[in-house]
Amino acid sequence: MELHNPLIKGTFILTVTGLLTRFMGFFYRIFLSHTFGAVQVGLYQLIFPIYALGYSATCAGIQTILSRSVASRLVQGRKKEARQLLYTGLLITLSVSCCFTIFLQKFAPFLAGSVLGDRRCEPLLVLLSYVFPFSAIHSCITGYCLGLKDTKIPSSSQLLEQTVRIFSVLVICQFLNHTEGSSGIWIAVLGLIFGEIASALYSLKCVRNKPGLHFLIPSSLSLQQMFFDAKELIKLSLPLTGNRILLNILQSIEAVSIPASLLIYGLSTSDALSTYGVLTGMALPCILFPSALTNSASTMLLPAITEAQTQKNVQRIKKMIRSSLCGCIFLGTGCLAGFFLLGPALGRLLFHSSLAGEFIRTLSWMCPFLYANSALISIIHGLGKTGISFLLNTLSLFIRIIGVLYFTAYWGIPGYLHCLLASQIFLFVTGILYISYHLRQMLLSSHYST
Repeated sequence: MELHNPLIKGTFILTVTGLLTRFMGFFYRIFLSHTFGAVQVGLYQLIFPIYALGYSATCAGIQTILSRSVASRLVQGRKKEARQLLYTGLLITLSVSCCFTIFLQKFAPFLAGSVLGDRRCEPLLVLLSYVFPFSAIHSCITGYCLGLKDTKIPSSSQLLEQTVRIFSVLVICQFLNHTEGSSGIWIAVLGLIFGEIASALYSLKCVRNKPGLHFLIPSSLSLQQMFFDAKELIKLSLPLTGNRILLNILQSIEAVSIPASLLIYGLSTSDALSTYGVLTGMALPCILFPSALTNSASTMLLPAITEAQTQKNVQRIKKMIRSSLCGCIFLGTGCLAGFFLLGPALGRLLFHSSLAGEFIRTLSWMCPFLYANSALISIIHGLGKTGISFLLNTLSLFIRIIGVLYFTAYWGIPGYLHCLLASQIFLFVTGILYISYHLRQMLLSSHYST
């Protein structure tokens, strides 16, 4: 492909933005751990399953389907209908997100005490509820722009969101330090809100400057057309939303069960939450940092696989799979060696925590499988088998949940870490087996058709 190809150009922009935001987020985590301590970081991490669940329920499915529907309208030359889809998507997601905000505020005590297992999360959940309306605006405009193959607005808004989030937390912390005010991890949640507000307003401003979008609500938008668009978006997004919600529920069960299982193992409440905070807020982000490269490769891989499948070019698919997996495994093996050898030093240097260093070293064995799995899932999506990827991810999560409920309770956090490795190996093996099976079926099909 030529360098000015929109796919390559867009992927490059998203890759650079992803690396920048991940780099900023990595050191932001270090700042949080130094400023608030492992226990407070543990509380902050504890509310993220609710955040992920709310995002999946309110706008994640609509964003993906909006992108596909807009791209379809543009191919057919129906630009006006593509713009109308944006207005309809905004109406749906804003309505749902406002309902979720009210729900979260009303049931914050129950969710904090009975679901998350720590009542100190209640004020954090109430604050978190204000994120979703702004997140809905941001995600809808992102989906619309990706449908237009315009990655500038999504990437710049993502970078702005991360910048405002970090800068606002730094400013508030400095202000409270000078005024001797009461600080806490609630400041980080406030940073989430400020970041989403900034990205939503910026996205609105940018999209209004696009041709045909000078006004947010056009006078020519008919209720009949809006009803038709809403029916299409809801019908297509419901299965995707349902899948993501189920996966997030399983991930939430996993997340909230880790501190509870550590209590059964014999740790105190403070030690359990501190261990959880070190694992999820320090060690895992360190292991996941290089995956920005593999995620970018996966973004390029999906449309290429789809194109080759449409052409029934099995040999080209095999070549892309071989090269992408070799690259991911090579990167993962290098990271395994680096994290294994330098893990303890990284824990002490970056987080001032020897426990974080131990976790990094243990998790290093996961790197080759973790990085390759992102490519495998992208390949399966490119083949149009999203149901298979959902099934494999669900089974992988069940392995992790079993690790939390049983092995962590008896062996402590090492039991969970070994099950985490087992889940990634399972996903890797089953992903390769399914792709091999599907390619054999494609070869047989092309043989019979000729």
